[in-house]
Amino acid sequence: MTNIERPLAISAPEPRTLDLIFSDKARAKLHSKYEVLEANPENIAGLDDDILSRARYIIGQPPLSAETLARMPALRSILNVESNLLNNMPYDVLFQRGIHVVTTGQVFAEPVAEIGLGFALALARGIVDADVAFRDGSELWGGEGNASARLIAASEIGIVGFGDLGKALRRVLSGFRAHIRVFDPWLPGSILEENGVEAASLEDVLTRSDFIFVVAAVTSENRGFLGAEAFASMRKGAAFILLSRADVVDFDALMGAVSSGHIVAASDVYPEEPLPPDHPVRSLKGFIRSAHRAGALDSAFKKMGDMVLEDMDLMDRNLPPMRCKRAERETVSRMRSKPVAVN
Repeated sequence: MTNIERPLAISAPEPRTLDLIFSDKARAKLHSKYEVLEANPENIAGLDDDILSRARYIIGQPPLSAETLARMPALRSILNVESNLLNNMPYDVLFQRGIHVVTTGQVFAEPVAEIGLGFALALARGIVDADVAFRDGSELWGGEGNASARLIAASEIGIVGFGDLGKALRRVLSGFRAHIRVFDPWLPGSILEENGVEAASLEDVLTRSDFIFVVAAVTSENRGFLGAEAFASMRKGAAFILLSRADVVDFDALMGAVSSGHIVAASDVYPEEPLPPDHPVRSLKGFIRSAHRAGALDSAFKKMGDMVLEDMDLMDRNLPPMRCKRAERETVSRMRSKPVAVN
C-alpha cells in the first residue's frame, strides 16, 4: 500500500508529542494505517492545498479559521489530545459540516480522583505535617498527634462539577460510606441520583460539607466564582481540594481563608504555572501543594493514543467515534480552560 492510498492524518499535538501519547506498538500501527504529517500547530493554514484537501484527521488542537477548514473537504475529525477544549476554531462550522471534535481528557479522571482522595486523607489525618514533625524531631505520639484528626468515613462530602472526574471521585469515595452532595448546573438531578449522589445547591455543598472537591471545568460563566464569601461560608476546619483549574477560584481569597485558619486546602493547579519561587502559597501552613501532576501518568498518556486509534478506525468505517468524548455544540464555546504548559 502506497502512502497516497493511506488516509492522511495531520499531527499537531502540542504540548503533547506522539512519543508521549502512543506506545511503540500503537505508534507503529498509526504509521502503518495512515500517512502522518507532523506539522506546526500555528501553521496549518500554510500547508499546501494538496495536503489540506486530503487530510482526514487532525491529531491535536491547532488554531483553525473557517477559511482553512474550507480547504479541508475530507476532514472527518479533530482529535484533541491536550484535553481542554479551547475556543480557537469555528465550532459552528465544524458542527454544520458534521466534523467530530473529540477529546481524550477522560483518561485523567481516575488518576486525578485517586490523588484527590490522597489529599483528603492527608488533610484529615495531618499526614504531611506529622511527617515533617517526625523529620525535625518534634513529633507528637499517639493521641497527642491527633488533636485535629478526623475520619472521611461517614463524613459529609461535597463535589462541585460531575463530569468524568466527578464520577471517578464518587467511585473512589464509595467505600467510605460518606454522604455525597453534588452541585452541577449542567446536569439534571436524575443523573446525579442514578450515580448515588444527592443533587444540591452550591450553598448546600459549601456550607454542609467536611470535604469539598472542586472538579468543575472553567467556563465563561464560572471564572473565579468561588471567592471570599464562598470560603467564609464553609464549615470551620473544612478541607477544600482543588483538582480541575485554578481559574474557578479567587486564589488569593483561598489563601486568605487557609491563612486565617478557617479551612485547610490542597491544590494541584495554580493561577500561574510554574509558580514563581516567592509565591506565598509555597510557605502557607495548612495547604498541601502538588505541581499539576495529578493526572500526568504515562499510563494515562498512552491510553490517549489507544483511544485515538480506536476512534479513527471507527470513523474509517463510517461509524461515529465512541471512545473519545465528543464536544457538544451548546457548551464547547463556553470553555475557558488554559492549555497545559507542561506534561
